[in-house]
Amino acid sequence: MPEGQILAAGTRAPDFALKSAPDKVVRLSDLRGKPVVLAFYPADWSPVCGDQMALYNEMHEEFDELGAQVVGISVDGVWCHAAFAKDRKLRFPLLSDFEPKGAVSRAYGAYRADEGVSARALFVLDAEGVIRWSHLSPPAVNPGADGIFRALEALPRREGPSRVDAPRDTAPEARP
Repeated sequence: MPEGQILAAGTRAPDFALKSAPDKVVRLSDLRGKPVVLAFYPADWSPVCGDQMALYNEMHEEFDELGAQVVGISVDGVWCHAAFAKDRKLRFPLLSDFEPKGAVSRAYGAYRADEGVSARALFVLDAEGVIRWSHLSPPAVNPGADGIFRALEALPRREGPSRVDAPRDTAPEARP
């Protein structure tokens, strides 16, 4: 897949098994049965990535109301993720696409080989593991959450609590 071209809607999401901690592995196939948001991002401690992950953390209850699981993925190691998640008090897993470096990011077309990092790419998967929405954002632009919520709200609804519409934060301006 050419760089800059991510997997499109209608594609079955490639399965993966990535570490969320030194002794814990998350498999995409284990998340089937509910919508999943895959948020690929370049680096834990960069300003834009920090803001993006903090936004998704703030929207945790809204994701829960839609029955969706958010997962962050970058090429950072598990210890870096652990420190970042603790510092930011994140309530969703960060997965390490560390070794072989960027293999999962590459499978989704979300790898920046020139920099050796994951691209800033979003995927909304339905309960069966099919990509229903994808978005590639410039590295310096936080894509926000509005597109994710529109995609989740367009999915067929399952039994569960109804979502209360509330104002959502939008993407902040690009940062260097």
